[in-house]
Amino acid sequence: MRKVPVVSKSIRIDIWSDIACPWCYIGKRRLESALATLGQGDDAPDVSIEYHSFELMPDMPRDYAGTHDAFLSARMGWPPEKVKASNQHLAQLGAPLGLDYRTDLIRMTNTVKAHQLLHYAKAHGKQVEMKERLLRAYFTDGRHVGEISELADLAAEIGLDRTDVKRSLDADEYRDAVEADKDLAVRHGIRGVPFFVVDGKYGLSGAQEPTTFLQALTKAVSDRRNAA
Repeated sequence: MRKVPVVSKSIRIDIWSDIACPWCYIGKRRLESALATLGQGDDAPDVSIEYHSFELMPDMPRDYAGTHDAFLSARMGWPPEKVKASNQHLAQLGAPLGLDYRTDLIRMTNTVKAHQLLHYAKAHGKQVEMKERLLRAYFTDGRHVGEISELADLAAEIGLDRTDVKRSLDADEYRDAVEADKDLAVRHGIRGVPFFVVDGKYGLSGAQEPTTFLQALTKAVSDRRNAA
């Protein structure tokens, strides 16, 4: 990852992730834990977070007929007992973080429209809230995050204009922004998610432990102070 000049007052965190990525949800919570620790000091820095689009399954249809477990079996070649063990492992990891993985309710779908919604939410100052709502909708609530009307409902829940969201998604208003994020991931050599870039300098792949995130954040803060 190339180094870029520091131009803002806040520590910037860029995150490539997908709504249909269970590790992205875990990584989000672990990052939040690190940020809570970082924010306990009197001189804690401001932090800004921006989510970038990455599609793990761009070939997934909007209305997939099978279940989450059937998809894993077909895609990964896993027998039912391995799928069950994977689901249990996720549930065990997620529970201490306040995550309730309901793999039995997941509606498998293409996530490109959900990514467009995240760009819309960013333009209206609510991207982080929208990301959280989409992840919970997909992994806990069994909502259809590939359906425009469902996405508009979810957006309204966090205070966005439902009618305007539907207009935007119908028009593919942010499709180019989604593709630009994906192209940028390719240029950075990002092949899997979640992927975190702290202050344009430090790249972290995967759902790292909070201590690892904290180390990168602390180093970024130190770099700022040394530069000043």
